[in-house]
Amino acid sequence: MTQRQERRRGSGIPAARTGREPTGSITVDDLPALARGCAVLGAGGGGDPLVGVLMAREAIRRHGPVRLVDLGSLPPDGLVMPCGLVGAPTIAIEKLENGGEGGRLAAEVQALTGRPVVAIMPFEIGGSNGLIPLTWAARLGLPYVDADGMGRAFPTMPQMTMNLAGVPSSPCVMADERMNTLVIRAGSVEWTERLLRSSAAAFGGAAVAALYLMDVATARRATVQGSVSRALELGFAMACADGDPIDTVVDELAAVELIRGKVIDVEREISGGFVRGSVIVEDTAGEGRLLRLEIQNENLAALEDGEVRACVPDVITVLDARTGEAIVTERLRYGQRVGVIAFPGPQVWRTPAGLAVAGPAAFGLRFPYTPVDAGGARAS
Repeated sequence: MTQRQERRRGSGIPAARTGREPTGSITVDDLPALARGCAVLGAGGGGDPLVGVLMAREAIRRHGPVRLVDLGSLPPDGLVMPCGLVGAPTIAIEKLENGGEGGRLAAEVQALTGRPVVAIMPFEIGGSNGLIPLTWAARLGLPYVDADGMGRAFPTMPQMTMNLAGVPSSPCVMADERMNTLVIRAGSVEWTERLLRSSAAAFGGAAVAALYLMDVATARRATVQGSVSRALELGFAMACADGDPIDTVVDELAAVELIRGKVIDVEREISGGFVRGSVIVEDTAGEGRLLRLEIQNENLAALEDGEVRACVPDVITVLDARTGEAIVTERLRYGQRVGVIAFPGPQVWRTPAGLAVAGPAAFGLRFPYTPVDAGGARAS
């Protein structure tokens, strides 16, 4: 076993098949690359990718590869089901799904709409949420759409491109591993979020949901397209990397490295159905620099000496300094050697409408948005 293979094995995610480009089907061998890419794009959120890998691997082994399809290849009037995990990611590590939730979501959606679901779509590309809906696609024999509703991960349901496009968030269907199923009909996306979040708490802190149900024609204008293949391509590049693994990610994403150092403080709690807290990273160059990350499921902002280095809606990701693997917020621990990078989020979030929903003010942060590629993040 090579040194690189040993590093991947130590991450908990199986080594990827290297040197392979994404194709029209997602196989078991593609899952490690997809997990790596989703974790990096997810800004530390979307759930632990290892859970998603294990569930998707079992489903694909039993039911066969899943077709990855472009929205342009589906019938315009076909029904797309955006879906994924909701609740606190820390809880989702231990409160595992049984795999059948997606089938119950689809059955309820079809009963509500009177139309068959033609494809499954992750509502966000981060962490587990880029993988667990793939499990349901495999079990249902449905294709997986090469798109999502965020192009990254965000903590709340209004922070989806479907909301910006005027797609109704309800009816919303929720399910859990105890065979509970709930339909929410709300008058606004804000009430969908409120009812969904409180219901997830009643379900034990985490559940799954399908919402923003739409036809393919609507999905073509209302989603971030190509996000699954982007995650795959990034994951394959990481698997094939020679030299410094963080440099590979930075190069692939045209990212900025904010700091490389050691985690010296972690504050984290579950509040209101979210993981909230902060992390402080001290540089390893001996310059005394400290970078503080603010967290709400995802990394929201990076600050140094009172200066905003990067913030939502741009993507801030913490990488393991040895392996280059992304570390989700619920896995951050004292003493970890890490690199923190930032790169631009999808352009739709940088518009006035996008910033109103997913910019700093939407999270109660009292500073303006400064694009990471316009001086907001200086190289370390």
